[in-house]
Amino acid sequence: MILYRIARAVLGPLLRLVWRLEVVGAENVPTGPAIVVANHDSLSDPFFLGAAIERPLHFLAKHELWSNPVAGRLLDRLGGIPVERRRGDLTAVAALASALERGDAVAIFPQGTVLGDVDRPWQRGAARLALTTGAPLLPVAIVGAAHVLRPGTRIPRLARVRIVIGPPIDVERADPTIPATRELTGRVRDAVRAMSIS
Repeated sequence: MILYRIARAVLGPLLRLVWRLEVVGAENVPTGPAIVVANHDSLSDPFFLGAAIERPLHFLAKHELWSNPVAGRLLDRLGGIPVERRRGDLTAVAALASALERGDAVAIFPQGTVLGDVDRPWQRGAARLALTTGAPLLPVAIVGAAHVLRPGTRIPRLARVRIVIGPPIDVERADPTIPATRELTGRVRDAVRAMSIS
């Protein structure tokens, strides 16, 4: 992910300067496999998350972004993983699991979209992945980015952005049953929400 590191080196300082990006809890980022789970209120969220976390992240993103061949190649080189949302995309799950087995970190926005009510439901995919692989969930709250870039806007606005990284939630490998994934999703969602208002 050389291109990812280059992009982060170029954009990271710019994001920190222009949006006064504050990062709290950077010491909580594990060195091994990790599933970064964050709220999703702005189109700018992946950029701020990438700038805040020192290690490269494989972002799960809607497969429509790959419909443009140039954009698709760029996303591939940045380590992106396409997913067909709400369809139980086994190819995306396998790619995520493979990245975790290599000791990489992946980033998932369980709300899936920035559209709709602020209290959108959290999908259980991150919890299923954690239970299947035994990788810890890393809760991250992105605060203030909703004021930067919303759907329908083209020019980012100035706002102060804060990233709060919580302690990892350790997960034992287990059968990803509906009750188990629901409980684990609730735990990580509650952790993110608590950090959003702290």
